[in-house]
Amino acid sequence: MSFISYFVNGLSLGSVYALIALGYTMVYGIAKMLNFAHGDIIMVGGFVIFTAMSTLSMPPIVAVLMAIVVCTVLGVVIEKVAYRPLRNASSISVLITAIGVSYLLQNLAQLIFGTGSRNFQSVVSVPAWRINDKLTISGETIVTIIVTTIIMIGLTLFINKTKTGRAMLAVSEDRGAAQLMGINVNRTISITFAIGSALAAVAGALLCSSYPQIGAYTGQMPGIKAFVAAVFGGIGSVPGAMIGGVALGVIENLSKAYISSQLADAIVFAVLIIILLIKPTGLLGRKMNEKV
Repeated sequence: MSFISYFVNGLSLGSVYALIALGYTMVYGIAKMLNFAHGDIIMVGGFVIFTAMSTLSMPPIVAVLMAIVVCTVLGVVIEKVAYRPLRNASSISVLITAIGVSYLLQNLAQLIFGTGSRNFQSVVSVPAWRINDKLTISGETIVTIIVTTIIMIGLTLFINKTKTGRAMLAVSEDRGAAQLMGINVNRTISITFAIGSALAAVAGALLCSSYPQIGAYTGQMPGIKAFVAAVFGGIGSVPGAMIGGVALGVIENLSKAYISSQLADAIVFAVLIIILLIKPTGLLGRKMNEKV
């Protein structure tokens, strides 16, 4: 397989990481909390699609839309029940709660679907693109890159051009001042969780289509790597999440191809450490001056 093929597959994997990282970076940028259950929402979305297609015989597009709705509602419920009461609590309390929610979702998935993995039917019906005898790009790769690009453009326009998006920016900058200006902070944060969870559902569909297995721990490692991508790009920065996710996917895929598949994860985390040593705020992150 040629370098171009490895690179394109890395772009595809990185695009999935970018979608997941957007959820992390939006929630952190606006609510200043890390939702470590975010990766497990990917798993929930995957199981919704799996059930809708295998048990209910729904078309792929309907199954994906159902997963988006379920994950969106789940994200809002998690924010309201688990995170909203802790909004003024210490960071460690929020972190422990997020880990608890993560384990809750994983164990519920095991109770319902069992501990093993299931074969996942791809939701992508686009044929592979054959360039020459040595280079073939799968339909899943093509769709993943295109969908991620469209979502990034749409999300950027939404944040910068709509009233709700500007409210998100205001809450991110100063929650107290935004509330004094009449912005409903609770509603804005709930919308942020809803968008992040919807993106997680899309990421779950694309991830499970490219790697056709679904299990209770499907979202665990992609969630961790997406968090790394968000920190890599500068957590709180939407463009940073995109750049960090794509860069991480390319680095991981090339490391597996040319160095060692066993050392690929270690190389990814080593690159993160080097970046943070050089630029602690990440590639596009900005230093926040704390007012006293």
